[in-house]
Amino acid sequence: MLDFAIGIARESGRLLRDRLGTELEVTHKGIINLVTDVDLASEQLIREAIATHYPRHQILAEEGGLAESSSDYRWIVDPLDGTTNYAHGFPIFAVSIALEYRGEIILGVVYDPARDEMFADERGAGAALNNRPVRVSTTDDLSKSLLSTGFPYDIRTSRLTNLDHWSNFALAAQALRRTGAAAIDLCYVACGRFDGFWELTLSPWDTAAGALIVAEAGGRLTDLTGSPFSVYKPDVIASNGRIHDQMLDVTRTSDL
Repeated sequence: MLDFAIGIARESGRLLRDRLGTELEVTHKGIINLVTDVDLASEQLIREAIATHYPRHQILAEEGGLAESSSDYRWIVDPLDGTTNYAHGFPIFAVSIALEYRGEIILGVVYDPARDEMFADERGAGAALNNRPVRVSTTDDLSKSLLSTGFPYDIRTSRLTNLDHWSNFALAAQALRRTGAAAIDLCYVACGRFDGFWELTLSPWDTAAGALIVAEAGGRLTDLTGSPFSVYKPDVIASNGRIHDQMLDVTRTSDL
């Protein structure tokens, strides 16, 4: 099933790469929450492939929601993570595909077609980038760490803006980045490009594949209070493990 997920991620990625920079049909799910015709085409491609090869499996995808069945298997799909980037021609975006079995994520694939980078793993087998094993960084001091985050789509109306955490981490870390694609952020933690990542108000398709890749690369994941992480929780801290408690010290003292 991992080979199948890698194959359809590549196929979907070719679609995204071919349409990048072309005229898009853009609609809005919220004031700043976009969806394009390419999101929909990518999701249709993935759904049809899963339905053909695994017709009894459930599918939970960003645009079409949950297609339930009696199966213990559930595919969790983000057909285009980084839609706002994509709509502006900014080449940081990915396809994210995970497989859940009886409540546990057992494989994950995140494909970045702009850089032709395939992050993939199966539970217990370790994480890989283009078939080479990856590990989290060894940085053990938050003040020497490069962190990443994102901001919620309802930032203009919600009190959970993440701006307090951003401000506090800006003073505590070496530097902060915002890629605009949570799946890529998680994979960059897994391969050591980032030392840590945190974000609020995420959905399962944002984190399911990337979180397993972090864990299999030796990283640590919790929510922002230090409680166990779940893809069905809205917030996450992912780190190399060495700076995790230091990150929790920051999020626990932020004003929410």
